[in-house]
Amino acid sequence: MQHSKIIQMGQQGLNIFEKLVLLFIALATLAATGHEIIRMWQAAAVSVGDLLLLFLYLEVMSMLKHYLGSGKLPVRYPLYIGIVALARYMVLDIKDLDAWQIFAVSGAIFILAMSVLVVRYGHVRFPYSDGSDLHSR
Repeated sequence: MQHSKIIQMGQQGLNIFEKLVLLFIALATLAATGHEIIRMWQAAAVSVGDLLLLFLYLEVMSMLKHYLGSGKLPVRYPLYIGIVALARYMVLDIKDLDAWQIFAVSGAIFILAMSVLVVRYGHVRFPYSDGSDLHSR
């Protein structure tokens, strides 16, 4: 009896810690978004890199929303974030990249995009029997 109570308290402590970290991530993302919007407003200019950065923040918030709502994290969200981050990197540094670096970043984006397709196909073709094994997906 005592052992199960300790395990239960440990799980509750980890759940609280998890929620606090998620709250911190949400607040930090909101602050970063606000900072970026203020910076664009003051510069009176918006670049493609700025927009891609805002999309990154939006994807992080979407990932948090989905996780808090369902308790599950689909692997697609980090893949989307990776695609947008690599696209932003390429847009911002295109003049400093040589042909092989552009090819490598483009290849990485392609691999991530194919990964999204494979994951989505797998979810449709091989649906999960129950929700207990989805927590880390």
